[in-house]
Amino acid sequence: MPEMDGLSAARASTAQQPADRRPRIVALTANAFAEDREEGLAVGMDDYLSKPLQRDRLMIAALSRALRLVESR
Repeated sequence: MPEMDGLSAARASTAQQPADRRPRIVALTANAFAEDREEGLAVGMDDYLSKPLQRDRLMIAALSRALRLVESR
């Protein structure tokens, strides 16, 4: 994204929407350090996956957690 990075985009997105109306944000990034993940989650990302993408991690980690959140509402 030429205007902002993913952290900035997540901050902007979460600041503009009430918690119950904002989109789920799942980062897919080459930044795989624990501190990168912590920072992403701290700015409002709902999940943080590192490359190379493993399909089972996407399904289990990100999508199943999102489904549980929707079902609990």
